[in-house]
Amino acid sequence: MNIRPLGDRVVIKRLEAEEMTKSGIVLPGASKEKPQEAEVVAVGPGGFVDGKEVKMELKVGDKVLFSKYSGSEIKFEGTEYIILRQDDILAVIE
Repeated sequence: MNIRPLGDRVVIKRLEAEEMTKSGIVLPGASKEKPQEAEVVAVGPGGFVDGKEVKMELKVGDKVLFSKYSGSEIKFEGTEYIILRQDDILAVIE
């Protein structure tokens, strides 16, 4: 990957949406919600943001939950990514 985020930013790639509900109902493409789960593909160096030191707590390969409307969606070499601040990550899935 050739994307290197700056500061406290993280590059994530959405995980695929479920095609079937837990009860076994198959969802057509239009009714599927975009998942809020993603995998971290690149992490910025951290540093100082607004005069405060930011330590990066994420690493490449972490599975995370993120805010629905956060970040900027980009398309790079045919793949969609989201670049957002570490603060927009809600949790790490273990």
